[in-house]
Amino acid sequence: MENWLIEIMNEYGYMGIMALIAIENIFPPVPSEVILTFGGYMTTTSNLTIIGVVLSSTAGSVVGAIVLYIIGLQLDVERLEKIVHRWGHILRMKKQDIHKADAWFDKYGPWTVFFCRFVPLIRSLISIPAGMSHMNVGLFLFFTTIGTLIWNVVLVYLGASIGASWEVIVDNLRVYSRVVYAVLAVLVIGLIIILFKRGRKAR
Repeated sequence: MENWLIEIMNEYGYMGIMALIAIENIFPPVPSEVILTFGGYMTTTSNLTIIGVVLSSTAGSVVGAIVLYIIGLQLDVERLEKIVHRWGHILRMKKQDIHKADAWFDKYGPWTVFFCRFVPLIRSLISIPAGMSHMNVGLFLFFTTIGTLIWNVVLVYLGASIGASWEVIVDNLRVYSRVVYAVLAVLVIGLIIILFKRGRKAR
């Protein structure tokens, strides 16, 4: 996959970077770290500039985030209530849980969107609950853009600084991603256990 990504970036430049990053936001398994760090390296071997790569990748991120936000709008609280009403006994969830989560996102949503832009996998998917909670579009775009811009500037600059050794950054980020995934897995397992215990007490 990496070779394919690099070929597209070499062939289409800024537009290729923008398209790939947009796809990365919609389909998180596409490695943004490869796109961004190699994009930074390309600024040392082509006519591409750091500012151009940062702006095109940020534009792609925002486009992808908007797509997921719109998907989230279709999964509103009422639809989730219907799902919980039907499958709640299996999921160990109640309608009140949905409203609590929705209220929490209404209160902390903007900063959640911002900080999650630095967390692998979650950085893309956070746009869905933002849409589900009908988060103010202006705030969503602002915090998405700022968080994404910081992430992109750091990786593109590192890729440009290290040059031909850009793959070292990718390897280090993979380690970072694995640690994050492990932590997320533990949190999910812990949540499942809590919900299971709550369900047993309710019965």
